[in-house]
Amino acid sequence: MQLLLLHLDDALELQPDFVRACTLAGACHHVDKRGGSAIRLWGRQKMLSELGRDISRSLPSRGRGPQLAFMGSGDFHHVTALLLDTALERRPVSTTLVHFDNHPDWVNFEGGMHCGSWINSALSNPKIEKVVTVGVCSHDLRNPERKGANLRWLREGKLELYPYEHPPSRVSAEYGSGASYRQDGRALHWNSISEIGEENFIDLILSRIGTEAVYFTIDKDVLAADDAVTNWDQGRMRLPYLMALISEIGSRHRVIGADVIGDYSAPSYAGGLKTRFLKQAEIFIDQPRLRQAADAVRNINSAANHALLEVLAEAME
Repeated sequence: MQLLLLHLDDALELQPDFVRACTLAGACHHVDKRGGSAIRLWGRQKMLSELGRDISRSLPSRGRGPQLAFMGSGDFHHVTALLLDTALERRPVSTTLVHFDNHPDWVNFEGGMHCGSWINSALSNPKIEKVVTVGVCSHDLRNPERKGANLRWLREGKLELYPYEHPPSRVSAEYGSGASYRQDGRALHWNSISEIGEENFIDLILSRIGTEAVYFTIDKDVLAADDAVTNWDQGRMRLPYLMALISEIGSRHRVIGADVIGDYSAPSYAGGLKTRFLKQAEIFIDQPRLRQAADAVRNINSAANHALLEVLAEAME
């Protein structure tokens, strides 16, 4: 396994115990891109392509197994698309992307990538057979069409979404029914973990992964507030259950790569006045204000990262 610490903000720097643990784990590479403020929340394609090349150059071209990356705030989740492309270039096999998140990240976005749009890029890779999104509880599912959701992936069966808990979504178009939902009139009724039951859902998700290879992406905002502190509204999944899902899937499939995001960091944006204004306006609307002390934030997030490092390293052996 190749371990990558991608420093796009100061979130990992503020967790020195975790950084030391990564170094002791071996095969640890650091990419320092704290100028990541230019791509925070969203970035234009040229800047993202440059970052993708830097990531590829930072890693040995051969050997040492799949890549596991930790990369700070969930504001950078679109970087997963770059990491996924790198993983599939190294191992060009049919793959299922297993996506743990409190948000679906499926909106349409022109001219680059947004942390809420990157699923579209992932599904454009011909080696991705399907995306399975797990754990969403956010209001993004209330009226998804109004928020720009690209729901054709659901209709085509390329995306399955299993909320942890959520009422039906209001829609106007016809999407039929799929493995993770059914349409009744103008509502999508989800097959949620809370209704299926946690133990039963483990069996269900295993049955829905049809490829030998999987890639994990984990946004810690899928977790309840006792288990993570993030820049976004958070879900209801508990850390031991997330680890159980990773372990069960990893024991039955070949994990070709993984990444973990969702640490809190103070928002900082670069770019022109208009860009900074638009980003600040977006987080004012969409992100809650942090009310916890810095040492509590560090301790909670570091503990989650230690636990995820352990379970992912085992799954990627």
